[in-house]
Amino acid sequence: MNEMVQKGSDEKFCSERGAVIKAKAEICPKCGVRQLPVPSSVNLGATADNGKSKIAAALLAFFLGGFGAHKFYLGQIGWGIVYLLFCWTLIPAIAAFIEFILLLAMSDEKFNEKYGKS
Repeated sequence: MNEMVQKGSDEKFCSERGAVIKAKAEICPKCGVRQLPVPSSVNLGATADNGKSKIAAALLAFFLGGFGAHKFYLGQIGWGIVYLLFCWTLIPAIAAFIEFILLLAMSDEKFNEKYGKS
């Protein structure tokens, strides 16, 4: 009566009804419910909707943050120019190191919310 349904390596279960569907399916063809994305086994950080990477921003803040590279990358051109103008004081380097830590500690959702707009 209660059969155990087997799924293949390229399949997943529908989140609504439990039917076996293709792993890449965004919508279940049997019930029409939108499916959640399959979690990736390798997650190297958030990528915002506009393609900006949290890890790339953090690395730019660490290595080139004194010159404002991470600010330019994240679309904050005005702050990037301020960092460039004051790079000789080393204050931007200290601020960038703090921002490096904050970027690494920031959740993926918060990063996407803050920097995901084009």
